Amino acid sequence: MASCVPLSLRICRVKNTLPRILTDFALPSPDNPTPRPPHRRRPRYSGRNPRRFEEKYKELDPQRYAETVAKVLASGKTPAGTHRPIMVAEILLVLAPQPGELAVDCTLGYGGHARELLARLQPGGHLLGLDADPVELPKTEARLREAGFGTETFTAVRSNFAGLPQALAQFASRRRREESHLSSDPRPQTPDPIQLETPHVVSYAAGADCILADLGVSSMQIDDPTRGFSTKGDGPLDMRMNPQRGQSASALLAKTLPAALADLLHANADEPRATELAVALARHTFTTTRELVTAIRAALPTMHKGEADLTVRRVFQALRIAVNDEFSALDTLLRHLPACLNPGGRVAMLTFHSGEDRRVKKAFEAGQREGTYAEISPEVIRPTAEERRDNPRSSPAKLRWARRAG
Repeated sequence: MASCVPLSLRICRVKNTLPRILTDFALPSPDNPTPRPPHRRRPRYSGRNPRRFEEKYKELDPQRYAETVAKVLASGKTPAGTHRPIMVAEILLVLAPQPGELAVDCTLGYGGHARELLARLQPGGHLLGLDADPVELPKTEARLREAGFGTETFTAVRSNFAGLPQALAQFASRRRREESHLSSDPRPQTPDPIQLETPHVVSYAAGADCILADLGVSSMQIDDPTRGFSTKGDGPLDMRMNPQRGQSASALLAKTLPAALADLLHANADEPRATELAVALARHTFTTTRELVTAIRAALPTMHKGEADLTVRRVFQALRIAVNDEFSALDTLLRHLPACLNPGGRVAMLTFHSGEDRRVKKAFEAGQREGTYAEISPEVIRPTAEERRDNPRSSPAKLRWARRAG
């Protein structure tokens, strides 16, 4: 059926609309050399404030929305996509980084601790930053580069903390190779495209002067539902620090027998209801985090909500540790730590649950008895009441330190 609107009126409407269309999608011209990109609508959400991770576009763009990020921090929360470093002052006091030293951050994460260490290692110092996460490592490296820390002061290494000896060995090998090039040819050399970036002129032994290992999961990983760590949002039940390697939490649950799962829950999270939870969860296929949370709550129908929430977090913790083989990696790190430290070198270990803390405590005490460590922390150091109030995620943190003999 033909339109009842006169042709002249339709032509007029098109003429009035055309300039706006051309303005929105203008091509380059002498008057308009750079075309304006098409407008993108912000994420829509119900209510006054965004709740889901992907809706928090202001928190995810802190450079553009610094005021919003400041308000989130002032409220005692962690902005989406970021991480607040824990016990920074205590760690710096323990490690006492000095200009010209070599330090290692075994768990680079968002780079908060690394930035503070780097500032104190200059001039002439260097930091190795290890992280197994292929998603977050490039982002953190870019942030530190933008902050002014070039290849002469900072090296990013894609590895978990169990790879510390190899990272130090490759760093020392490349440094010797570059010093050899400099002695034979004084012209600036371009670093070989090997796994590690290394500075051109600083001279170090194979050992480090300061080593930090923050064993907590970064907030960027916890808050992002697509990584599978969060008990709040809904996402794939993955939990791998490196999504390109190993089996997911979903695959682990699907093939684990009840007895083995009960042992896992008890060993990795001290879960008191490990047996009954294992019967309900083992050999079942859960594809999303929400499915697993629902199944955990269904297995304990009479439990109070607050206690059930704690159980859910413990189950997720136990699975994450198993999926990433965290205890085995920690044991490897603790075994090799003395050989990775220069005489008089300092190490600080930040743990977040009893399984980690027990391992660190026993290793440090054994090292002191054997004479490997000249001094260890007499007792665990906890965050201040002020830090726990301002950053609730710091509450379970425990800091231990040791100093190598020599």
